[in-house]
Amino acid sequence: MSVADTVTRFAPSPTGPLHLGNAFSALFTQQAARDAGGRFLLRIEDIDQGRCRPAHETAILEDLAWLGLDWEQPVRRQSEHMADYAAALTRLADLGVTYPCFCTRKQIAREIAASPSAPHGPDGPLYPGTCRGLVPRDRAARIAAGEAYAIRLDLARALAVRPGALHWHDRARGRQTAAPELHGDVVLARKDVPTSYHLAVTVDDALQGVSLVTRGEDLFAATHVHRLLQALLDYSTPDYHHHRLITDSDGQRLAKRRATVRLADLRADGVGPAEVRRWLGFA
Repeated sequence: MSVADTVTRFAPSPTGPLHLGNAFSALFTQQAARDAGGRFLLRIEDIDQGRCRPAHETAILEDLAWLGLDWEQPVRRQSEHMADYAAALTRLADLGVTYPCFCTRKQIAREIAASPSAPHGPDGPLYPGTCRGLVPRDRAARIAAGEAYAIRLDLARALAVRPGALHWHDRARGRQTAAPELHGDVVLARKDVPTSYHLAVTVDDALQGVSLVTRGEDLFAATHVHRLLQALLDYSTPDYHHHRLITDSDGQRLAKRRATVRLADLRADGVGPAEVRRWLGFA
């Protein structure tokens, strides 16, 4: 792959206004594309219809344009491509590496609490595998009865289907060896949201031809799962660059759920985009 073939993407979720951390990530991604003479894409990750709002998407587009970013059209919105994720789920099911999980969050929490030695991963306690051993007849009966369920990745079966070490190249850390066992049997889809972050971004990056995934260090661990899904779905593996996070005066990562510096507030206070870019190191 030549540098001119580089395709990057910035993929915000419209669950709230953009802050300085989001701005850094967007500018970092566009700069990577420009440095390579490549392409910069914008993707709206709006699979969570309970939290995503059209008004937030409109504000995101306004903030990015105000910063001076431009991107290829059309913008890919995940909510418009559920058929792509369903097709990927079918492929995984045909490989025998998924299973329905009927456990509620409360049931999982109770089981984990009852086991003081429950294994933990980057995102907390791992799913204990309660539904993994259900026989096909029992699974079919519960589904036929209308019982709600999620679809989980059967990690053990997945590793048997794609044996051997999996690797990816991170431009900040070098060659990496995937360790998807850190995450256990992750959820790939739910009844209310028929895909998951892990599945959707893996499918999207492949279908959009993304060759360089740039995102914050907080998402580094997710790449272990994404690399396995790429192998299972016969997707090519992009390069990655997990960049530093922008923190507040207390050293806390900027996040939408915290009172952080929003781009809209800076605009209202008369701060210009050139000043924001200088603050973030993109003069």
